[in-house]
Amino acid sequence: MRDECKNIWQEACNQLKNILSEDIYERWIAVIQCREISGNKLCLIVANDFYQSWLEENYLPMIRKAITAISGREMEISLSVDRDSFNFPEKKEKATPAFTPPSMGRKKESNLNPNYVFDSFVVGPSNQFPHAACMAAANTPSRTHNPLFICGGVGLGKTHLMQAIGNHIAAKKPRMKICYTTSEEFVNEYIDALQGSALPQFRKKFRKIDLLMIDDIQFLDGKNRMQEEFFHTFNALFESHKQIVLTSDRTPREMAGLAPRLVSRFEFGLVAELEKPDIETRIAILRKKSELMNLPVAPGVIDFLAARISSNIRSLEGALIRVASYASLTGKSIDLQKLEMLLRDLLDKEQLAIISVDAIQRAVADHYGLLPADILSKKRTQDIAWPRQVAMHLSRTMTDHSFPSIGKSFGRNHATILYAHAQVSERAKEDSSLRQTLSVLKEKVKRNCSQAQT
Repeated sequence: MRDECKNIWQEACNQLKNILSEDIYERWIAVIQCREISGNKLCLIVANDFYQSWLEENYLPMIRKAITAISGREMEISLSVDRDSFNFPEKKEKATPAFTPPSMGRKKESNLNPNYVFDSFVVGPSNQFPHAACMAAANTPSRTHNPLFICGGVGLGKTHLMQAIGNHIAAKKPRMKICYTTSEEFVNEYIDALQGSALPQFRKKFRKIDLLMIDDIQFLDGKNRMQEEFFHTFNALFESHKQIVLTSDRTPREMAGLAPRLVSRFEFGLVAELEKPDIETRIAILRKKSELMNLPVAPGVIDFLAARISSNIRSLEGALIRVASYASLTGKSIDLQKLEMLLRDLLDKEQLAIISVDAIQRAVADHYGLLPADILSKKRTQDIAWPRQVAMHLSRTMTDHSFPSIGKSFGRNHATILYAHAQVSERAKEDSSLRQTLSVLKEKVKRNCSQAQT
């Protein structure tokens, strides 16, 4: 039975390794050991209750599906803690802890990008209010807009504005302790501290600073254990009148897995939302960037880029650099036809930007003779489950939405979307009729979305 357990788990790991990124696999799956199989029950063990809680919240459904597929039968998965089964180094007195929090008193140690300053940020109707809010927080930290919650889509300038606050304060008040980090880095540092028995050092680092800036706080959505830790960090800083700045791709209320007490705290200060820039602002951004980077670009090229790329500022900057680099390397002038060819992938991505998950769900439901409500239902019959997986797969390949974001659109967690995406991708490799179906559905979705835009 031990060999059977080991073999099944190894095969499941191989499958999960193909679905997950290398970093996620090594951090969350490779740490699991298989203990035994008893009937239809597979017993897995991990080193501590943090791993147990995190895996149960985020990856257990995916693990269960992988094991079921490998074993050919429905398996009950139990996940328990057994520290003694893992080889940890002996703790020695006066040993250096595994987690060593860095000093954060100087600008160069605060993780700030010196290019992200207010002077290089182009202000327009879409971002005027968030910009003003950030300026106020930078000039009078912890006195106005605390916490300051900046939200908006990918590439609209959230990180730029957040770090501009840090750079402004670092220049005016060099003695202030500043820390910029992402929520993923925050989680990883917590795990390292937990494994290295260094939680006091971790908490001291984040609770004894004057300005805490955390990017992409939506990463904590649904992560109950990390929300608990951040809740106490937030309270400690807020009660000490320290400035807190957070960014997210959605508002606090749109994060369904966020604890109500955190939602109320995030909304206690000010929520400032960035919107997509209008064409005049896009032109101003391109001109500003070309000046800052000393990139000579013809006015007609700038107008073309501003008109054709509207989804986010990051794509605009990428297109500008690509065009300027081509002109510099080849010494040739660029006409509109050459621009189309040079930026084909970015322009195609702009086309995808108008595609919504809702449009995909409706197109797939119509193709399979279902209602959109069937796709979103909890029904697991094959005639509904398979179209649902197809819709999940197309949502991942046809939009730039993350797995968690797609999961919310389907009322599922991100692990379910990951699994569906992998299942459809693998089956399409061998099934030509499925590839044709996917192609037909993609064209149908694009056509419907284009018609809706006109």
